[in-house]
Amino acid sequence: MPTTHQPILGNFCWIEANVADLEQAKGFYGELFGWQAETVKYPPGDYTLLKKGSDQVGGMFALSDAAKQMGAPPSWLNYVAVADVALATKKAETLGARVHKAPFDAGPGRMSIIGDPTGAGLALWQSTNPTGTYVWLETNTMCWQELTTTDAASATKFYVEMFGWNAQSVPMGDLDYTLLYNAGQMVAGLMPQPKAMVDAKAPSFWTVYFEVADCDATAEKARQLGGSIVMPPTDIPNVGRFAVLKDLDGAAFAIIKNKPRP
Repeated sequence: MPTTHQPILGNFCWIEANVADLEQAKGFYGELFGWQAETVKYPPGDYTLLKKGSDQVGGMFALSDAAKQMGAPPSWLNYVAVADVALATKKAETLGARVHKAPFDAGPGRMSIIGDPTGAGLALWQSTNPTGTYVWLETNTMCWQELTTTDAASATKFYVEMFGWNAQSVPMGDLDYTLLYNAGQMVAGLMPQPKAMVDAKAPSFWTVYFEVADCDATAEKARQLGGSIVMPPTDIPNVGRFAVLKDLDGAAFAIIKNKPRP
């Protein structure tokens, strides 16, 4: 069971659901994944920690009225750990990223929010105070991050230069899928948008994947709880079975039952 007290630099270290209806979202994810919700007092306001037992699995935050008025949709925000968020934000900007929120204090650390050169949003996180243990790669916790992008070559170049990740392209059906490694650990994947997304002029975006015990049963449970199934359970040869879902507010996420790795 991988757990950590301090984020591993260059790894995805936190996930956060930004939702329109906080209580509704707590109920949905609590029923779907068995998470408990704990409210803590952080600047700039109350924050919901999502926990599996005593371990943290992510956070949840209610979209502000200002964000709603600006048309910000409910979504999952993915965080990457950096040593110095101010320097990392400047580096990202130099590499072609757009800074959506400049570095600011956020509870036990400092963070910024950027859009990579292809437009996908991402948070940069600098931890300053310990907050307990964080767990991933376990049933009903984060297990993978995937970028669907309008420009795979530009995105790959950015993340390799930004975080020092290594990239490996592998064939997957009709496209090349890029595996991203941090210090030898596979941490994420990157793929070009399928034709339907290109034709619809969809934006680039990161998707969080959660490991589940049964993909079909979890997808059906999400539907019964009022969520929706964007992509029904589908096999990925030699990898596992996955589905893409949306919660009651429309925030998208993926689930997967991975095959045992050799």
